[in-house]
Amino acid sequence: MQTGLLRGVVFGVVVAWLLVAGTGDLTAQSAVRPGAAKEATISALMVSDIHFDPFHDPAKAKQLADAPVGEWNAILAGADSADHGAAFERLQKTCNAKGIDTPYALLESSLKAMRANAPEAKFAVVSGDLVVHGFDCRFSALLPGRPRADYGAMVAKTVQYVVGQLREGLKGMPVYVALGNNDSGCGDYQRDSSDGFLEATKEAMVDGAAAAEREAALASFAKSGDYSMMMQAPMQGTRMIVLDDLLQSAKHKGCGGEPNPAAVKAQMVWFEKQLAEARLKKEKVWVMAHIPPGVDPYATFSKMKNVCGGDKPVMFLSSERLEEVMAEYSDVIRLGVFGLTHMDEMRLFGQVPIKMVSSISPVDGNDPSFTVAKVDPVTARLVDYEVIKTTTRSGVDAKWVKEYSFGETYHEPDFSAASLDKVMKEFKADPDVKTDMSDAYLSNYGVGTTSKGVKALALRALWPGYTCAQTNDSEKGFAACVCAGPSAAK
Repeated sequence: MQTGLLRGVVFGVVVAWLLVAGTGDLTAQSAVRPGAAKEATISALMVSDIHFDPFHDPAKAKQLADAPVGEWNAILAGADSADHGAAFERLQKTCNAKGIDTPYALLESSLKAMRANAPEAKFAVVSGDLVVHGFDCRFSALLPGRPRADYGAMVAKTVQYVVGQLREGLKGMPVYVALGNNDSGCGDYQRDSSDGFLEATKEAMVDGAAAAEREAALASFAKSGDYSMMMQAPMQGTRMIVLDDLLQSAKHKGCGGEPNPAAVKAQMVWFEKQLAEARLKKEKVWVMAHIPPGVDPYATFSKMKNVCGGDKPVMFLSSERLEEVMAEYSDVIRLGVFGLTHMDEMRLFGQVPIKMVSSISPVDGNDPSFTVAKVDPVTARLVDYEVIKTTTRSGVDAKWVKEYSFGETYHEPDFSAASLDKVMKEFKADPDVKTDMSDAYLSNYGVGTTSKGVKALALRALWPGYTCAQTNDSEKGFAACVCAGPSAAK
């Protein structure tokens, strides 16, 4: 997860930089709107950044570590220990935690809310980060002296538990899941296939594949955390390709601490092969991963990168190859689904619409939320969506309500490239955030905030540069947009 998004102290420092940077205009190619009637859509769920904390009641840590995952629910649902509140506060201080992730009550409440708000949902997508931040510190503090193998087993069981609760709570629908940077048996942003974590979690993660694809999907996940399968009916002729793109992060290292460029190359060869076969078979494709491609505007601005003076913007991934390949296959890719930032975001890279799903975890001060999507099962296009949230961040007696819907807010018939191109051009043409649409984006970005809140006011100051990141996935394109000058947006 990206640390401390849009905190006022950071953005107050960078406002001056942005005042001298203009906004540019990126003209996307016109695309034919699918015009899918909403009566023909199906419901689906989009979930991200759950960050479940099995250590929320520290007294239960030893029980959970020693028990098979099948017994976890009874342990977690049992009565809290007498001093769990004080013990948890001590643990938070020990691990320098910036906030509270998802306890058992919030996980269970969110699953019930998903069923209540999308009773007819046909599938769910979960774009990574299943386990709590600082898992390694929590484990070491509460279970000192345990061997490293026990740590890997505990993370694997947490992943198995969370995915199991999703599949049980959303019984009757396939649940497609990606790994995130925190979902690792050897450490945050660390991954390889040598520690057994991928092998241990493959059966939980890869579910719902047809018999002809199941063995290949399981083997692919065990090797690299990636898998590909045809989505179940009522989706028609649509392939889900899931990438563990942690491998492509500049922060990635193997379990031994070394980078692994060969694994990145192998992943992209596999990805291109999947897309080429989908094109040949005339399949539609959804691509899901945790880390989005493109520019990281928060890191770029907070590090005071002088893009117009020659500094490179900070990128989410270590190269631009993922977005380049997605652009090459934009004729088959209908949607990209990502997480990481915990915010409710949208991007448009070429002709590929990108949905960045907000988090269940309230760790960044946002309200817990998930998304109910409306999808055309024939064209595989995202037609509309609603964000559902709760202000009760503990999950106890939580009431979940609608935050907003894309169609009502942005007055577009679908979440297509053509619609996003229109919306984002209007954003760029409004550097001072004077329109209702720009103001709405500020409110919806950090779920549970308002356009006058701290996060929204910070984003308001960064708005011209942020809008450039929405439509420019390359270093060169982003710099050209930022440095073009105010007149370019008019």
